[in-house]
Amino acid sequence: MVLDIIGLLILGLLAGAIARLFVSSPHRLGCLGTAVLGIVGSYAGGSLGAVLFDDEFDLRKASTFLGAIAGSVIVLVLWRVVDRGRRLR
Repeated sequence: MVLDIIGLLILGLLAGAIARLFVSSPHRLGCLGTAVLGIVGSYAGGSLGAVLFDDEFDLRKASTFLGAIAGSVIVLVLWRVVDRGRRLR
């Protein structure tokens, strides 16, 4: 159980860091924020990949890690769009 949580945090940190290389975030996130971004992105991208390819969601697959990066990029882009809309008001 504890090792699963540590693994999820490491996966989230790696996926979030790679996603932040592709898309700049509107705010400074730090290590914990980057890990949370990667975790949210891993669930978003992994779930989307499982639905699109009629596959099972599993964090131990390499394709799920690629999905985590793609999901993190999508989350960052959506965050930028929402943040830009709030700043215009």
